[in-house]
Amino acid sequence: MNEILSQEKSIYIQIKEMIENDILRDILLEEERVPSTNELAKAYSINPATAAKGVNLLVDEGILYKKRGIGMFVQSGAKKKIMEKRKKNFYDDYVKRLMAEAASLGITREELIMMIQEDGAEGNPYTKENNKAAG
Repeated sequence: MNEILSQEKSIYIQIKEMIENDILRDILLEEERVPSTNELAKAYSINPATAAKGVNLLVDEGILYKKRGIGMFVQSGAKKKIMEKRKKNFYDDYVKRLMAEAASLGITREELIMMIQEDGAEGNPYTKENNKAAG
């Protein structure tokens, strides 16, 4: 958890996402202890209650669980749960908007698939056109 907090989102949401990211990157493994709210508060110079709010969201989602007197731990299956949630969010936040924008531009599904497959490739006419305009 070496990330820097920003002003873009609530701090407790950023704490929650940092822990999720560490689980996804295998920095925090299933059944492993996560930093305490006091450790998080000290590391990020925030109120322990703010850190606790982020951690408690993960408890509510079944990502973390508490061992009384020991601390919070990563729940078995947490990584899979986070991935499923983020995939759904990716679809809702990006794919649906992409499809709507493509439809409004008259881009067919096949053209869109071709653009994705050729992304960054030498033969991509959209990349060449953008490079000429930029250069």
